[in-house]
Amino acid sequence: MATNETNSVVPEAGTASTQPELLVSAVLHLMSHYNANMNETGVCVKLASVIERHLKALAGLPDLAPVLRATCQQLAEQWAAVVERGLPQPQRQPFFSRLSTGLRSV
Repeated sequence: MATNETNSVVPEAGTASTQPELLVSAVLHLMSHYNANMNETGVCVKLASVIERHLKALAGLPDLAPVLRATCQQLAEQWAAVVERGLPQPQRQPFFSRLSTGLRSV
């Protein structure tokens, strides 16, 4: 297993399927530190993304109990929504500005 910029354990190929408890341990650790690492928008996108990836990896393990796989899948989707909300939104120009810009290029 390797470490990434958030100092979490990232599963390498083949490791997760032999020791799912390491993934569970890592994702619980990450989730417990999530609030401490929030930015001014209330979201730590990097950490939420790592949590999502760990949950997806757990959900994909065939040896995990079905109820645990389903729970991990649902939680991965919820964390994906947290990541999505935390990403910077593109600046939209007001409708009139877009319209007048388009008219000038004609």
